[in-house]
Amino acid sequence: MIAEIISTGTELLMGQITDTNAAYLSARLPALGINLYFRSTAGDNPARIGECLRAALRRSDIVFTIGGLGPTPDDLTKETIAETLGEELVFDPAAAERLKDYFRRIGKPMAENNLKQAMVPARGAALYNPAGTAPGCAFRGRFEGSEKCVIAMPGPPSEFRAMWEESVKPYILAAFPAAASLSSAMLRIYGIGESTVAEMLGERTRSADPSFATYVGKGDVLVRVTSSDPEKLRKGVEEARSIFGGSLYSEDGSDMAQTAVALAREKGVLVTTAESCTGGLVSKLITDVPGSSEIFPGGVVSYSNAVKRSLLGVDAAVLETKGAVSPETAAAMALGAKALMGADIAVSLTGIAGPGGGTPQKPVGLVYMGVADGAGVRTEELHFAGTRDNVRLRSAMAALNAVRLALLERI
Repeated sequence: MIAEIISTGTELLMGQITDTNAAYLSARLPALGINLYFRSTAGDNPARIGECLRAALRRSDIVFTIGGLGPTPDDLTKETIAETLGEELVFDPAAAERLKDYFRRIGKPMAENNLKQAMVPARGAALYNPAGTAPGCAFRGRFEGSEKCVIAMPGPPSEFRAMWEESVKPYILAAFPAAASLSSAMLRIYGIGESTVAEMLGERTRSADPSFATYVGKGDVLVRVTSSDPEKLRKGVEEARSIFGGSLYSEDGSDMAQTAVALAREKGVLVTTAESCTGGLVSKLITDVPGSSEIFPGGVVSYSNAVKRSLLGVDAAVLETKGAVSPETAAAMALGAKALMGADIAVSLTGIAGPGGGTPQKPVGLVYMGVADGAGVRTEELHFAGTRDNVRLRSAMAALNAVRLALLERI
């Protein structure tokens, strides 16, 4: 089955909002056996939305539209789909009652124009929105002689994602049973570049069943293994495991922070951080994971030398003679955080993220990491290239991986 995504909204074209919804959906369609060949964006203009929709329907079996389901005059996606497919929109009392109930629950009056959102296709289906007011719609109809499906989803990411999980995905699996025939495993590799990962997979990247596809992640590489045969999928994952060894850190798509938090919770271990150049990014990634409060008592952002001394107990002489960016400071930061938070494992980062501040002896991208646990403290010198954001992200990934490895060493 071939799919296409059309995102609507002038704010997307103007760069005022980043289209995270299309990326989210793109990552989930392959697991349902749906091939995505095109993505497009149209402003809030019925003629241009219609033009995109007609082009999409000519080359795809199912089209997902994102946005334009609100109550305001520029929310015209449903109307444009209905006109293109020759479909009638009818008032759905059940959808209207859910709208009224939503406003009752949040304690706000409902404007009359919200009832526009209760208009649904006569021959399609309304798709429940568990996180907002705009119900989605599934249109089924013929276009230029072929049976097509158009699924309209809301633009706010919280509503979009909730609707995908609770309404759209179940609808697709029920309406298109063949979509459930394929299964995928999303593997994550750390410490190896995408080109090297593809090279290590060799001929497997040209295999049809199971298929292997590689993607650049945020500081890691993703490998999707897909097959309609559970046994072939299992063997494909086993092959990847033997190829990448300890660099393969996740087999269920969990990112590095999710993997580290899950391990810490499993082992009942407290983890803390002491960050300088990353400015709290490691703590953010940890606390983005639900349940992280069980294993993360807190962290310290010790951006200045004064904070390194007062909170983490870094010796002034170390800072004076070795510098803030040094293995000695990284070790002292980790030990200080471990003691301050009463944690089992502490990871520290101090470095030069750039774009300025580097010297020939300590260039931009130089980062020292410290890890303190029951075995003592150890440091590692890291070198990263690219922008300030890239140096910080890769430093944070290295810290999370160090925590993961320290956890794996614990009995």
